[in-house]
Amino acid sequence: MHMVVKVAVAGASGYAGGETLRILADHPGVEIGALTAHSSAGTLLSEHQPHIRTLADRRLVATTAENLAGHDVVILALPHGASGQIAAQLPAETLVIDLGADHRLEDAGDWEEYYGSPHAGTWTYGMPELIVEKGNSAAKQRANLAAATRIAVPGCNVTAVTLGLAPGISAGLASAVDIVSMLAVGYSGAGKALKPHLLAAEALGNAQPYAVGGTHRHIPEIGQNLRHAGADDFSISFTPVLVPMSRGILATITAKLAPGAPVPTTEQLHQVWSAAYEGEQFVHVLPQGVWPTTASVVGANTALIQVAWDAKAQRIVAVAAIDNLVKGTAGAAIQSMNIALGLEENLGLSVQGVAP
Repeated sequence: MHMVVKVAVAGASGYAGGETLRILADHPGVEIGALTAHSSAGTLLSEHQPHIRTLADRRLVATTAENLAGHDVVILALPHGASGQIAAQLPAETLVIDLGADHRLEDAGDWEEYYGSPHAGTWTYGMPELIVEKGNSAAKQRANLAAATRIAVPGCNVTAVTLGLAPGISAGLASAVDIVSMLAVGYSGAGKALKPHLLAAEALGNAQPYAVGGTHRHIPEIGQNLRHAGADDFSISFTPVLVPMSRGILATITAKLAPGAPVPTTEQLHQVWSAAYEGEQFVHVLPQGVWPTTASVVGANTALIQVAWDAKAQRIVAVAAIDNLVKGTAGAAIQSMNIALGLEENLGLSVQGVAP
């Protein structure tokens, strides 16, 4: 018999909040408590998340500390910059999980440079599979999540790039300087706000780059993660591109060899990456020669990864596919929640995608 915890979700009308509720609704250890929103307060959840049938008659209430108090877990799916004030008013013993960026970065200077506001502080980082010790792929962030009461969920693009390249950094094979990454990103990653470039008439049949030229807010977070995996210096050319799919990220990451590293074969790289994620339930290195696709991870909490050696370019090429709303956001939150509460890590989470 599993313990049952009462969970509130703030920002339940948005994409991240809705995906969190979709997963929680089938979680055997959860009772869903307050569902809150800002401008949508007072409306029924079914007006915003009609696919979540078991909660269709639930009414959204205002996002206040009073409405979120009295729960074992509070999940904040709020705009960047909005989580810190609410979290500060919640009891220390409440497990608070932030899907936004407010508490991910360790360096206040990075936060202020990329977000332009005072730093709210750093919480335990919610990527269980993150390698946190150079040369030891068995040392993972999972251990730091046990019994945590404040958890910051990673950015979705960050998850794809980090999981794709970290094994090479940890093994001393890949350099974290002059990384090049291009990401194909589904439109749900841009949020639910009504903007002209997100309309179907603009999006269908169109690929749109954004945050080009080192301006994307996920860049310092990627550097932070790769330093934990063993990188000394870090630089990346990072270009996300919105493509006409509702969800998913396909990240292609290339890196030079680390100084002094022997020239590898694709088979040797595959062995290193496979060893790094051996036993992981949600990070799968595919058989050699099989490449990840976003269609394979829709609705699943999985990251699919492949790696190869480009002898002509003298670069390691890693490709990672995730569902930005699941492994990239809500699934990572629930996985981290399970660990922090001492539950089975995979409780409520699926590795099965939805196809076609």
